[in-house]
Amino acid sequence: MNQFKKERASRPGYGDMTVGAPWKVILSFTLPMLIGNIAQQLYNTVDSIVVGKYIGDNALAAVGSCGPIVNLLLVLFIGISAGASIMVSQYYGAKNREALSHTIGNCITATAVCSVLLILVMTPLIRPILVALNTPASILDWCVGYLSISLWGIMGMAYYNILSGILRGLGDSFWPLVFLLIATGINIALDIFFVVVVQMGVPGVALATIIAQIISAALCLIKLAHMRGYFDFGLKFMKPVGTYIRTLVRLGLPSGLTQAIFSSAMIIVQSLTNQFGEQFIAANVVIMRVDGFAMMPNFSFGTALTTYAGQNVGAGLYDRVTKGAKQGLAMAVGCSAAITGLIVLFGKHLMGLFTETADLVNLSYRLMMILAVGYIAMAVTQSLSGIMRGAGDTMTPMWISLMTTVIIRVPVAYGIAYLTSPTGHPADGMKECIQISLLASWTIGAILTAIFYKIGKWKNKRIRQ
Repeated sequence: MNQFKKERASRPGYGDMTVGAPWKVILSFTLPMLIGNIAQQLYNTVDSIVVGKYIGDNALAAVGSCGPIVNLLLVLFIGISAGASIMVSQYYGAKNREALSHTIGNCITATAVCSVLLILVMTPLIRPILVALNTPASILDWCVGYLSISLWGIMGMAYYNILSGILRGLGDSFWPLVFLLIATGINIALDIFFVVVVQMGVPGVALATIIAQIISAALCLIKLAHMRGYFDFGLKFMKPVGTYIRTLVRLGLPSGLTQAIFSSAMIIVQSLTNQFGEQFIAANVVIMRVDGFAMMPNFSFGTALTTYAGQNVGAGLYDRVTKGAKQGLAMAVGCSAAITGLIVLFGKHLMGLFTETADLVNLSYRLMMILAVGYIAMAVTQSLSGIMRGAGDTMTPMWISLMTTVIIRVPVAYGIAYLTSPTGHPADGMKECIQISLLASWTIGAILTAIFYKIGKWKNKRIRQ
């Protein structure tokens, strides 16, 4: 056991989060991951900039309309990744090599099976889904092409997210960053090549992204194959084992359902957004791109606190978990407050990166101002939910997400649209309803998360070692 700890501590990029000042280990884990998350967000941002500048605002709207559907396609893998990260961090903290080895192997197998099933089921449904969502005819074919290519590349996207999640569960936020930076550079180069040189249009953007994701997934797999000092890696551990699959499902299903609920709500709201016309769709694409960067610190601190809580719960150090939660939350809130101020001051300049249409810039900025203060609320939600998930309580964040999304976000968006419409048709109602509903769900979600964290039932959810 001492040799195990000595070997782990001696390798660069790996962190034993059960020792040292909590805020220091959380911050040192968060910073590389934050840079990586920003790099990953560059995928979508570069896509949008290239499409908006070289093809036009309608093409920008097409890429944005596909976003919620792509997210929904990934929910299975988000669940696997979430369950894997919790299991890996707790088994790693408990120094249970055999359980760690089986967990990683079973995750690799589950990802392959789910990818094949998803491709077979969803391929014939792409166009009918887009038509059902009131996708404007002017961008329908672009959307079909984008989603078809994305679906066939889903395995690369899935494996990168899951394998990088495993590495983070082991305390490594350095190598996922390196691989992601490599993939981002490839993605940018291929975006320009496929759209500007080859002139493939919107499908070229999807092709560039999946090639980059496949490369980053391959690099993660190679890295894991060379980590035999921490766990055993081979075909024998990829054979499905009921105990680990059941635990993976129990821990990952709530997170997958949470993302499914969120993505389904986005699709329902996207149907409302589509009724407001191409310019409003394009404005929401611009907002989502800026929003993606604004959310990065929240997601990064949330993931860091999940790993931190998992390792320390695995080691039985609950007082240390609570101390780290307070310090991590303080850093996350401070960071979000600073970002909110920057958005207010420089928001119009950010919107101008995506389009030269003045009306579109002004509309995007006005809508963005509604959301700005909500990033502080999301810092609370992501940080405390990360602690609860790391401890093994994935159900509470799921119920909170269900409540804020199904009971608040969707009804508020449609309610405002109908109530403010002089004709009774939602397309004639207040367009700001989308952002107002999102702000309301974020704020209430933060309050509920804080309450359930304080109640403390998450302390009793540790995985049996």
